[in-house]
Amino acid sequence: MSSVNTTAHSVVEPTATSKRIAGAIVILYALVTMVPLAWIFLTSIKSPPDSISYPPKIVFTPTLEGYCNLFTTRTRQTPDYIQSLPPPTGTCDEITRSRNMVIAGPSNYWPRFGNSLLIAFGSTFLAVSLGTLAAYGFSRFRVPLADDLLFFILSTRMMPPIAVAIPIYLMYRQLGLSDTALGMILLYTAVNVSLAVWLLKGFIDEIPREYEEAAMIDGYTRLQAFWKVVLPQATTGIAATAIFCLIFAWNEYAFAVLLTSGSAQTAPPFIPTIIGEGGQDWPAVAAGTTIFLVPILVFTIILRKQLLRGITFGAVRK
Repeated sequence: MSSVNTTAHSVVEPTATSKRIAGAIVILYALVTMVPLAWIFLTSIKSPPDSISYPPKIVFTPTLEGYCNLFTTRTRQTPDYIQSLPPPTGTCDEITRSRNMVIAGPSNYWPRFGNSLLIAFGSTFLAVSLGTLAAYGFSRFRVPLADDLLFFILSTRMMPPIAVAIPIYLMYRQLGLSDTALGMILLYTAVNVSLAVWLLKGFIDEIPREYEEAAMIDGYTRLQAFWKVVLPQATTGIAATAIFCLIFAWNEYAFAVLLTSGSAQTAPPFIPTIIGEGGQDWPAVAAGTTIFLVPILVFTIILRKQLLRGITFGAVRK
């Protein structure tokens, strides 16, 4: 009579102490990463003298002067002229007059901010759409030299932007795409589509082919199976990819400085050019940066559940 020894593999659960240590490390890391954001916000509600004081002021009187300077252009006037004006019509008007200045008109911040929204979200939509179709083709069909093509697609992100800056500038100047929203959307799409293809191919590979085969047996075409079966299953991966593509397009600076200067200029190259009377207007720069963070933060919060699922998709196999 032979005996069979079976070994039970038990999963080691973390102890309460290790959980506390891990939690403390995560909280500490979160606090450290939040310090620059908090400092930017605090700078945005400081006065210009307080923003450049040394040592830095932690306790100060909050003011909206930075936001007023960000949204308006101002001209200096004599005290007699300011006294002859009617009463201030708002907070910014009152703050500006206290500096012996008057509001001459709106600044270019909101148009530049709108350009960032159009270019970033437009390029993200195109990159994710094209990347999804390409990733589906690489995942489901026998593509000749598929590995070589995938490597070539990925290699487009290996070069630093400055390496292709001059050729792209000359090409855009010849095509009339310089300082246009269309040109920037096409450029960011071309840069992001490689990332989208690689990320989405991994997600689509995890979706069983049997789902599509069953749908086509029921009468669906390949396109209908892709639209009604694959896309709903790949939603988490699409959301995660969209966030990564949007972050790149939203923060991109080098090409924006080189290829835009007027009507299509985005917020990143515009914010550092905000100049006050005595030099850099740091409260206005911080105010512009604070507002610039809001859309990407809101977009990430909206898709946070899909992002977490997308990051862990396929990590656990049954």
